Amino acid sequence: MPDDAALTYTSYLALQEVLAAQRPRSDEHDEMLFIVIHQVYELWFKQLLHEVRYLQQRLEAGDTARAVRTLRRILTILKVVVAQIDVLETMTPSQFASFRARLDAASGFQSAQFRELEAVLGRRDERAFEHYAADDLGRQRIIEAMARPSLWESFQSYLKAHGYEGDLPRVYADDEGPALVAEHLVDLDEGLQEWRYRHVKMVERTIGDKAGTGGSSGAEYLRATLFRPVFPELWAIRRDL
Repeated sequence: MPDDAALTYTSYLALQEVLAAQRPRSDEHDEMLFIVIHQVYELWFKQLLHEVRYLQQRLEAGDTARAVRTLRRILTILKVVVAQIDVLETMTPSQFASFRARLDAASGFQSAQFRELEAVLGRRDERAFEHYAADDLGRQRIIEAMARPSLWESFQSYLKAHGYEGDLPRVYADDEGPALVAEHLVDLDEGLQEWRYRHVKMVERTIGDKAGTGGSSGAEYLRATLFRPVFPELWAIRRDL
């Protein structure tokens, strides 16, 4: 049956559900901040997935203008994601320790949306989903993302549509729309590496080299992800220009 109730700010944004989704497991003051920050991260990951899917469509259609605008939005979101670490770092190690034991096996390492984003960007590694249960929806989304063309493959389709198939030096030599798209992809790669760096430093200053929750090795695992470019070809091309 149709809902005849007048639409309001609260109902449109489903605020009753959203604001009831924070359920601390302790009475510690700082646990609320920890929950809110990570829920906001998940919302931004959802938006990033939404934007990257659209970006792939625009690239595959050869649409430079909309691809550039979408990349600029993605880059702006990434800046916000990185900046949120500043808020989380207002929590001292002792404040986090006061409720950390209540997290049990829960860990950001288990973020299926971030793993899906990595897959969309080109990661093809079964370890990204092997720790999820066989019937887990997140596992299925990661597997499906790995089966679809990656963002890099969509960019290759875009270059082919503009007559630059396999010719990055000429893309940069011509210095037109495709070169701008390529540089925004470099910005995206750099933004992701900045996020990883800030994330590992935040973990180091909060728990040092302790093992992470959820069975991860904590900062050790995060350090291993640093300086792995998403688009190595766009960095390597600088040697040939």
